[in-house]
Amino acid sequence: MAEAVATFTIQAVAAEIRNAACWVSSVGEEFGVPAEQLNCLDICLNEALANVLEHGGSAARAAPIRLDFAVRQAAASREAAITVSDEGTACDPLGLPSRTRPQSLAEAEPGGLGVSMMRTFADALSYRYSEGRNQLTFAVRWRTE
Repeated sequence: MAEAVATFTIQAVAAEIRNAACWVSSVGEEFGVPAEQLNCLDICLNEALANVLEHGGSAARAAPIRLDFAVRQAAASREAAITVSDEGTACDPLGLPSRTRPQSLAEAEPGGLGVSMMRTFADALSYRYSEGRNQLTFAVRWRTE
């Protein structure tokens, strides 16, 4: 299999995040994505969708969110990538500076760790704004030998 692709659309509401996660799990298993990589995709997906709902503005919440799941085969490895596409305010989350890790609980502030988590759990991240839509892609890789 050179490439497997699936698409899913959800409404831009918090209750749909669970449906998206279930879809990713089901499709990932069907496409042969190992459990560890599926877990990383799930974490990234939850953070990406939370960011759309929190920061995308009314335009993001008024239009469906599209999810594209692709698995590609290379010589000795595979890659699973999810693209989250929304109509929210254009914002490249990858251009945001990394937050410094607090040294104590007193220094910790809530929120703002989603992009840092995606950087930790994804092997690759990319962003583009095209045709009025944010398109954030996160990918994980694993060896097949």
